[in-house]
Amino acid sequence: MKINSKNTNLNLRHLRALHAIRAEGSFGRAADRLGVVPSALTETIRQLEESAGVPLFDRRMRPPQLTQAGLEFLDDTRPALEALDHALERLQENADLGRGRLALGASPSTIGDLVAPALRRFCADHPAIAVRLHDGPAEALARMVADGDLDLAIAGYASSSPMLEIREIARDPFGLVVPVDHPLARQGRPPRLAEIDPSTLIHLDEGTGTARLLADAPDLPPALKSGPLRVASTFGQLCLIRASMGVGLLPQKAALLFDDPRVVFLRVADLRLQRRISMIWPARRALSHAAVRFMALCETMLGALPENHAEVE
Repeated sequence: MKINSKNTNLNLRHLRALHAIRAEGSFGRAADRLGVVPSALTETIRQLEESAGVPLFDRRMRPPQLTQAGLEFLDDTRPALEALDHALERLQENADLGRGRLALGASPSTIGDLVAPALRRFCADHPAIAVRLHDGPAEALARMVADGDLDLAIAGYASSSPMLEIREIARDPFGLVVPVDHPLARQGRPPRLAEIDPSTLIHLDEGTGTARLLADAPDLPPALKSGPLRVASTFGQLCLIRASMGVGLLPQKAALLFDDPRVVFLRVADLRLQRRISMIWPARRALSHAAVRFMALCETMLGALPENHAEVE
């Protein structure tokens, strides 16, 4: 639609003034309502009439009455003002977190003690916000954040991307996960890498973040980095371990995901590898008020965790 240059002389102040006069019935009461002096309101209406090129009030009458053109202009502009008021109300509700949505991603192993406490507080503080939690592998969650499907994610993401901002919020040490009746679980001390039988290791697929961390670990012998038995997920790995099919090298939070009494997590005396757990959000997209609030709340609640300040050796 072509914009008439004359229309640029009109603004919201002119429309508010005209509608206030109609609602209040006089220039004086309308001026009080708008918080201006009557002379300023009169000048605003004069500007509006000059731009329109037609009188909007019949000033021969006392008090001045709206002309037919003025009445039609009121009817034509009322929907626009009402829509604007409604939009401003919705905008304010978003700013006050009185409405909106939060699409959050989390690696399953981070939900229990990292995400859930912050999410519980967030939902209590902002019950009108619709929250959707998507769990999955860190790499998939990072892609969803970059693509706009998630506002942010908390995961053990070890890569980098120009599309993402990544901030570490916790550390998760690796160890050996064994069946509860495994000999290494009964010896009463942390095992050493040399005591792990490579033929019994169950490995995650090479594309997973955990597998990449293990492959790059300088203090892990090559024989413990790969093997014939691989699974696609931590869930499958834990199921095989508790069925006494073998053992696995996993981060502690992942190992204890199901609090299963049939598996035991053992610190390995000479393995110093840790997984960095990070908050991930888009680098090239503005965050919603809800996402900003959750990030601040999460960092406040997690900031005192001891493992947040541990060094990866």
